[in-house]
Amino acid sequence: MAALIAAMPGSTAGQADPQAFVRRSDGRSHLDLLVRGATCAGCIARIEAGLLADERVEQARLNLSTGRLALVWRGEASAARGFITKLGEIGYPATPYEPENESDPQKEDERRLLRALAVAGFAMANVMLLSISVWSGGLEMSEAMQSLMHRISALIVLPTVAYSGQPFFRSAWSVLKHRHVNMDVPISLAVLLACGLSIYETFIGHGETYYDAAAMLLFFLLIGRFLDMRLRAKASQAARGLAAMQAATANRLRSDGAMEAIPARDVCAGDHLILAAGDRVPVDAVIIEGEGALDGSLVSGETAPVEARPGVQVFSGMLNLDGKLVVRASADRDNSLLAEITRMVEAGEQSRSHFVRLADQAARLYVPLVHSLALATVIGWAVLGGDLRIGIINAIAVLIITCPCALGLAVPAVHVVASGRLFKAGVLVKSGDALERMAKVDTVVVDKTGTLTEGRPRLVEPEALPAGMLELAARLARTSHHPLSRAVADAAGMGPAARDVREIAGGGLDGIENGQRLRFGSARWLGIDAANDPHSEAWLIVDEGEPVRFRFQDSLRGDARETIDGLRRRGCRIELLSGDRPGPVAAIASELGIDTWTAELKPQDKIARIEALKAQGGKVLMIGDGINDAPALAAADASISLAAAAEISQAAADFVLQGNKLTGCLAALDISRSARRRVLENFSLAAGYNMIAVPLAVMGMVTPLIAAIAMSGSSILVTLNALRLARR
Repeated sequence: MAALIAAMPGSTAGQADPQAFVRRSDGRSHLDLLVRGATCAGCIARIEAGLLADERVEQARLNLSTGRLALVWRGEASAARGFITKLGEIGYPATPYEPENESDPQKEDERRLLRALAVAGFAMANVMLLSISVWSGGLEMSEAMQSLMHRISALIVLPTVAYSGQPFFRSAWSVLKHRHVNMDVPISLAVLLACGLSIYETFIGHGETYYDAAAMLLFFLLIGRFLDMRLRAKASQAARGLAAMQAATANRLRSDGAMEAIPARDVCAGDHLILAAGDRVPVDAVIIEGEGALDGSLVSGETAPVEARPGVQVFSGMLNLDGKLVVRASADRDNSLLAEITRMVEAGEQSRSHFVRLADQAARLYVPLVHSLALATVIGWAVLGGDLRIGIINAIAVLIITCPCALGLAVPAVHVVASGRLFKAGVLVKSGDALERMAKVDTVVVDKTGTLTEGRPRLVEPEALPAGMLELAARLARTSHHPLSRAVADAAGMGPAARDVREIAGGGLDGIENGQRLRFGSARWLGIDAANDPHSEAWLIVDEGEPVRFRFQDSLRGDARETIDGLRRRGCRIELLSGDRPGPVAAIASELGIDTWTAELKPQDKIARIEALKAQGGKVLMIGDGINDAPALAAADASISLAAAAEISQAAADFVLQGNKLTGCLAALDISRSARRRVLENFSLAAGYNMIAVPLAVMGMVTPLIAAIAMSGSSILVTLNALRLARR
């Protein structure tokens, strides 16, 4: 019992004993860990190298977006605690990865960073008021008053630096302990030197302090750090949400006929499981007993329930709508379809991180270059000018003025403005680099059901039905929530419902009305030998009369044609991919003039097609709405989902269309292309600023305060350029 409690998701015991989360396979131990504190490709390299140094470890792979570390080693599960200890020693605390646990440890990090940002902003505002008083006072302000102003500034700034600077100080100390450097090292050095020199000047030296520069520098840097953390949180939502859809427990049927509740992670291939109505399928399995219906939108994206009967293959994440089912597991949880979809989403998110890798490469050049330049400044002024104090002041100015805030804001500033314009157009931007990727799109892949169509069936040609048949079927249909029944009830309008109606799981409706027996349902249930038809269908039999066929099809969205035509005018190729049958897919493609289409696709098939298009040099935009579309949305270069789509699809998408208007795709493409031009202009402005400002700082023509103002001024300049995007 203790072992079972320890293994249950969210259990404190489980968190205390990582061994309970280890999976054994082929003599190897597998463990997924949630790692905190990793922010760049350098962090990934240190974590993976630190673990791979142990000869037992065969694989250590960290996903930067989700923080999930997949660890495989030869040996017993008891080694898990030692690996977590190792991660802690190199500066990255880790806990067992529990996707079904709704708590997000990053939330507290965000709140802590936001508090630091608020404190730094408050200190900067107050210290700048004191500094302005000193500047404007000039010779009229006595030395005693200036000294008092500096002491008050010190009382404000020094505690602020100790509190708000912790994100940078901790990161810098963590890498320095292991003889590495990152961008936080020169930032920490600049802040500490500015504070240290200011303290010296306040109590011993000439009274030229730089408290305002330290506070201003921290404030702007914390803004960038907070935005980066929020973007990473958005990137991890899709994979965490998908993983949370996995059933936490399963009801296993023992050999003696008794049922036991076990953690879903303990299910093995061959186990017999019991599914009650409302249960999610914990692993891929085959039905061996019972009949009913399953929500199969996870696999096909189609709203019509999947008929459940012996011999039918079911997949993890499917929902049992009615009836008791007994299934035989064909895979364990980590090798089931939902786990595979989750891994595909994670792989898609991670593939977008080439921007992070580029930034990390720039950081590796930036840090030694800035340190070398600052050191050369100190030595040069000490040797040539004979004044070490002036050399230190100029070195601080170099460290501050080269702070890459303008480069860091070049993209976020444009994102904020572009996101505002898109919001007014009914489009939400969810991914940090989505605008840049969207701007390069030349191929559009579209889902059918729920995207190009309304996602709900509509009765075809109700006027062609024999007289009175629609109303009789509607009297049965008004008692059911089945999608086809809803379509019949909508077509017939308001009216009475039949009494004493029985709903047969996986079959249809059976009832008595005015002395007549009415049966409305599937051809198989009614014993009808129906030919294949491109439309969904149901049949009505009154007493022993001839069966009457009801045909259904999905309705095309009102703006679907306008959107497809608009994408073509913007130079995009269009392709339709769907999990539906060939007949309905061909009909929609023909109506919209889409020449290339494929039907009956599973999530893996959609990803394979997207990867093939990318291999051909295409920049692919995926537009979808179903749970089964989430991996394809993550795999595409850019992705769009609708507001009415499944939450998992919205989390995986870069853009969400509010109001379910497809024409928002056109606005997203147009504004993204404009935003890309603004970003390139901002990079040019930031590079030009450094080319001018750095030599001035080295030559001693810029004080630390002026350096902080110049750094802030460059940030304002790129922001003003981004605001040009707000003009229509």
